Amino acid sequence: MALGYVRPARPGDAGDIARIQLTTWRIAYRRLLPRQVLDGLDEAWLAQRWDAAITGAPSPRHRVLVAVEQAEQSYLVGFLAAGPADEQALAPGEPPTALTDRVAAVTDLLVEPRWGRRGHGSRLLAAAVDLWRSDGFDTAVAWAFERDPATRTFLGSAGWAADGAARALDVDDLLVPQLRLHVAVPPTDERPPPVDGGPAVGDVSRATRPARP
Repeated sequence: MALGYVRPARPGDAGDIARIQLTTWRIAYRRLLPRQVLDGLDEAWLAQRWDAAITGAPSPRHRVLVAVEQAEQSYLVGFLAAGPADEQALAPGEPPTALTDRVAAVTDLLVEPRWGRRGHGSRLLAAAVDLWRSDGFDTAVAWAFERDPATRTFLGSAGWAADGAARALDVDDLLVPQLRLHVAVPPTDERPPPVDGGPAVGDVSRATRPARP
């Protein structure tokens, strides 16, 4: 019987996180993003950036969590990265004050497709909510591709909804529309766990220019 759990990322996890990110994007986003962009992503470069995010987080409220599938062996199968909302969480033209320091922003929530529908996405999100609550956040936001119904359905099952903000990422001269979703962070765990659909939330702009994951 397979078991799963979530824990904070460790420095030695950076390579697996990069592999999961690259594999998941190339499968989940192959119809959304230019092939040359996905083919051009470098796993070693991504691993270096994730190592920096894990070992040199800007604040204690910046978190990288990993999902582990445990059977005869343990496998790292997904991850979530989040922190206080910054300028990259804003919509075009939105003032910096639109998102306060009580708003958490999810920058990545990925489960490798072959390990999907086994509860890993739900466990990652539940663990993040617990940490957001203890870190003093009362709201969370995430950008999702407009043409990614699986991710929006997954987050919707956990109570997330569009907040009306939209933007288009310029990816190699292709404009890719995104919608921003938000959810209130409850003071206690008031909702049942969502149905897991294998999330693939990730801002490709963070992998196509130097920036913190």
